[in-house]
Amino acid sequence: KLLAVIGPEPDELFVEIGSGTGQLTLPIAAAGAQVVAIEVDRELAAGLRRIAPPRVQVVTGDILSQDLAELVAAATPWQASRPVRVVGNLPYNLSSPILFQILGTQRTHQCFRDATLLLQREVADRVVAAPCSRAYGPMAILTRLAADTKRVITLPPGAFRPPPRVRSAVVTLGFRPPPVSIADPALFERLVRSLFTRRRKTLLNAFGPFAGTVSPLPPRELLARAGLASDRRPETLDLEDLATLADTLARR
Repeated sequence: KLLAVIGPEPDELFVEIGSGTGQLTLPIAAAGAQVVAIEVDRELAAGLRRIAPPRVQVVTGDILSQDLAELVAAATPWQASRPVRVVGNLPYNLSSPILFQILGTQRTHQCFRDATLLLQREVADRVVAAPCSRAYGPMAILTRLAADTKRVITLPPGAFRPPPRVRSAVVTLGFRPPPVSIADPALFERLVRSLFTRRRKTLLNAFGPFAGTVSPLPPRELLARAGLASDRRPETLDLEDLATLADTLARR
């Protein structure tokens, strides 16, 4: 099912996170693609290195310590326009930082075409969540800034050996240019994270503490300049609303 979703083609380059014994690595390579497989377990990495074809490069190490842009550049020195795709069965306890690592690399280098990621179901829900839903928050907002998202497969615990205690899901990210203009991306991210620590308060009360650290203007006035009602709640704000509010702050 995963291979059908991914649909590897010849001459594509894949960055695989958590290659394990190569259950995805080898079929992707057999389709004619090149794979940079990153595996933290030294024994698994050594085993895959012994059986993998030449088009598979096995990197032993923690994904969070890797520079993904450098790995991509090293793998494609002669063909910079080559499609680069990410696949991975992310460790459930590290899925959020790994996802933000992928998004950060894409923001600065625009080197990825898409990503197909196996996640814990609750994390997958947060990635694809829409405004006004319970799972909507910074993960959905920051992902949506860079990609269109879709949950494509839901997997029960019995799909794994040994079975985990949680359900899992596969999500796809189709990377594209941001749909809104962000003058100060760092300010935008800080604003989003601050607002959603008070997601159920009114926007005036949720926004006030952060606004006071950035602008001398009263929070109510800043909201008015952004065209946002002060009695709304953060969980109702879409990407355009948040971008407008961040840029209102940036101008001050």
